[in-house]
Amino acid sequence: MTTIRGAYPVLITPMTQEQEVDWAGIKNNVNYFINQGVAGIVINGSTGEFVSLTKEEKYQIVEVVAQEVNGRIPVIVGTSAETTKETIENTKQAQAQGADCALIINPYYGKPKEDEIYFHFKEISDVVDIPIMLYNNPFTSGVDMSTELMLRIGRECENVKLIKESSGDIRKARDLARQANGDFEVFCGSEELVMESYFVGATGWIAVAGNIVPKLVTDMYNYFQQGEVEKAWEINDRILPLCEFLEGSGKYVQIVKRSMDLLGQAGGPARHPRLGLTREEDQKLKELLMNLTAVSLA
Repeated sequence: MTTIRGAYPVLITPMTQEQEVDWAGIKNNVNYFINQGVAGIVINGSTGEFVSLTKEEKYQIVEVVAQEVNGRIPVIVGTSAETTKETIENTKQAQAQGADCALIINPYYGKPKEDEIYFHFKEISDVVDIPIMLYNNPFTSGVDMSTELMLRIGRECENVKLIKESSGDIRKARDLARQANGDFEVFCGSEELVMESYFVGATGWIAVAGNIVPKLVTDMYNYFQQGEVEKAWEINDRILPLCEFLEGSGKYVQIVKRSMDLLGQAGGPARHPRLGLTREEDQKLKELLMNLTAVSLA
């Protein structure tokens, strides 16, 4: 099994002005991130607008990215759906294309109870042969999984090998990492709590900011692993204003897409009804980017 550790940018899905997927842009971005030295990438996640894509688009994105990556770095694929049956179908498709891991949040509209969430992950784990990263994000799914539930899933569902903890409660990340006993590993999913998560035992970060500053988030993780904690904190302090902007804006998709455009990569608009940044938000983003990249932005 491929080792899944480090800072993984969770990629946007670049689009044209006509609201179509920019397939050339996807290939461009994949090679850009590989050249930046990232540990791996995530596709079809929340930042990739997976709920705004058709099933055909999501499947084609997996195929295109898998072919473009060609084994150079690990690829995590978001395979979440509202039903267990469709989640299994999505996960099997990702597996068939060579994905290294599936990122799965609980069904996000029906707000399932804990026994239903356990059933969901157990059913998926039993019929696929690919590592699963369980994803807890109450802000998007409407359910905050208890630590006890996530521990049970991680211990009893054989293919659940990782947990992305995005509730913002550092105690959950701590308790999961401390009590995992080798059954699974914990990834940070909170842009503002990365260093804190590393300190309590997280072995990676699914990084929205990684789209914008891929080398910085990679260096930050590497410094921490090498024991150069002050250097890691220096990077954390530099990128924290950007992370806070992403977390607090309600427009993280639009912020990342606009950033990619400004930095010469493929971004484009978000799929409607998401609209672009206001003039004030755009100016704030440019100021943050100039402070981080030393690039003059018009």
